[in-house]
Amino acid sequence: MGKATQLIHSIPVDPLTGAIAVPIYQTSTFVQEAPGVNKGYDYARSNNPTRAALERIVAKMEGGAAASAFASGLAAIDAVVKLLQSGDEIIAIDDIYGGAFRLFTRIYEKFGIRVRYVDTANPTNVTAAITERTKLIWLETPSNPTLKVSDIRAIADIARAYKVLLCVDNTFASPVLQQPLLLGADIVVHSATKYIAGHSDLIAGLVVTATKELGDEIAFIQNATGAILSPQDSFLVIRGIETLELRMARHCQNAQLIAEKLQQHPAVKTVFYPGLVNHPQHVIAAAQQTGFGGIISFILKNDTEAAAKAVVCNTQLFKLAESLGGVKSLISHAASMTHKTIPDVQRRAAGVADSLIRLSVGLENAEDLIADIDQALAPISSPSEKHLQDEIFATA
Repeated sequence: MGKATQLIHSIPVDPLTGAIAVPIYQTSTFVQEAPGVNKGYDYARSNNPTRAALERIVAKMEGGAAASAFASGLAAIDAVVKLLQSGDEIIAIDDIYGGAFRLFTRIYEKFGIRVRYVDTANPTNVTAAITERTKLIWLETPSNPTLKVSDIRAIADIARAYKVLLCVDNTFASPVLQQPLLLGADIVVHSATKYIAGHSDLIAGLVVTATKELGDEIAFIQNATGAILSPQDSFLVIRGIETLELRMARHCQNAQLIAEKLQQHPAVKTVFYPGLVNHPQHVIAAAQQTGFGGIISFILKNDTEAAAKAVVCNTQLFKLAESLGGVKSLISHAASMTHKTIPDVQRRAAGVADSLIRLSVGLENAEDLIADIDQALAPISSPSEKHLQDEIFATA
């Protein structure tokens, strides 16, 4: 059975009414037949039929045993960290999402949880960083924002050898393009705000686990801390899942075309996109993903914040905004937006340059997006570069 067919028919028909859409159970509590005797639901923080339907769908999508839906991607990350205790250590990818960095350093370090940041694109760096206190390896692959790709299977082997949990943030790829649990990971997290929901109209997070036992621990944390996803937003995420496979195909197609054009651009120094054959981990990405995603980052030859801001403020179709993965294309400047919480020295060391620009390529016509980038780059190009730029983009 094809992936699109599987995805669409993983969404159940309502057994009570035959409704083809999952009903929204907008209720805070459930009537009980007697104390402790109910129809499987007693209070909506603990469980809700709409949220439960989403959790079952997502667990199946990722090939996992259990899933929990949270009020945000950061709430999902927070729940995973709560599996640890004071004195434990995390090994995390150095090129990490700014919100995760802030959570790790500003919240959990004061509770005695230490984080070591390494370049996980080289698995030997992971092995070298492990100590007897290491309890969790944290990957983003592809990473945010330099699109590093980590070998999930190789690092899963390391995690098993040292009896360490492996968690993969799969937001950039989505379950359509990559399934980390099937490659050996223990936990997958998503900001479902992004590709899974896909329409920039909600905030949501997901945790999927390889085993029921680990899933039960996450579900306990979900109930105990209360950062649950609402029924309405659960419904909207399910609706987004219906078109996920179709949307990801267009995101990938558009991004590949734009990345190839940017790579030729005289004002661009470096392009980060796993679909380019000169990407350092292109072969690994091709082996563990079925597509290369809709995110592109690039560094300008004029590697200054001023040059980057001139570009991101000059696009018309690419809207200047945080977030990614929606139908409409977005553009952002990492140093002053998504990664501003990371100290400059550490940010630059991880490859996030002052002029790094991130594109979330949407579903518009590729030729229109290429033309928009063309006109946005024009003001920072020299006359000779502008002439070459016109030649390159005229073939779009």
